Amino acid sequence: MKAAAFDYIRASDIAEVCQALNDGGPDCKIIAGGQTLVPMMAMRLARPSIIVDINAVEELQGIGGDESSLVIKACTRQAAAERSPEVRAKAPLLAKALRFVGHPQTRNRGTVGGSIANADPVAEIPLVALTLDAGLVAESAGGAKNIDISGFFHGLMETSLAPDECLTEVHLPVWNGGGVIGTGFQEVSIRAGDFAIVAAAVQLVVDESGVCRRAAVALGGVAPTPLRIEATAEALLSSDLDAETVGEAAHLAANEIDPGGDVHASAEYRRRCARVMVERAIIEARDEALRRAANP
Repeated sequence: MKAAAFDYIRASDIAEVCQALNDGGPDCKIIAGGQTLVPMMAMRLARPSIIVDINAVEELQGIGGDESSLVIKACTRQAAAERSPEVRAKAPLLAKALRFVGHPQTRNRGTVGGSIANADPVAEIPLVALTLDAGLVAESAGGAKNIDISGFFHGLMETSLAPDECLTEVHLPVWNGGGVIGTGFQEVSIRAGDFAIVAAAVQLVVDESGVCRRAAVALGGVAPTPLRIEATAEALLSSDLDAETVGEAAHLAANEIDPGGDVHASAEYRRRCARVMVERAIIEARDEALRRAANP
């Protein structure tokens, strides 16, 4: 099947993008990597009347920031973020998770902002953004606005972005001070490169005594949106992350969710995977932090 007829605009700057979205209405869609939109159009599950191509907009590409925040422009390729020393230094959890996103060919086209705006509940990048409590910036013809990631995901591939808004920046807070950072990212999928059935993301800070002083835990694939699991994160605080504590924290995660079943996995299997993936991710993060503390 071929896509339905549409008009095409190749925008040269963000002002042109915003104007096109404002004039085109709800049937106007942005294309960057096209990893989701193009297949949906080919199957006529999506029939936009206007496509706005943002690949030539230089304002939407690049990685920067300062000591407190890593800023990734929305149209930055996932492969560029994966190779970036700045991403590895300031957002090691994202660097680790990017290796799980599809295949190298996927990451060569896919964009960081596009994955977040698409809001697939099993996608790795939105999961990391939620784990790290990212800030987002969106622009429209009326100007720019800041969005807290905690209120961004509304449901299955639904976000707070209005039809006339374009996601322009992703701000990932840098965890500074208080100890050594460790990260863990685990997922289970049918084949390598497939979307995850369940994914778990963990970032910890361990002090010089090996005690957990800060923690963030999130799950993907267990709800219509990625979920932060605050009970699990709190259970890790002030502990030395021993096996009993980690196991109990993972059980808390499994008890906090109410996953659904589908052709890929039953609800009970997803709950079991959630417990196992969270436990493995915590152990991965703990061991990484302890290694770094021992070899500064």
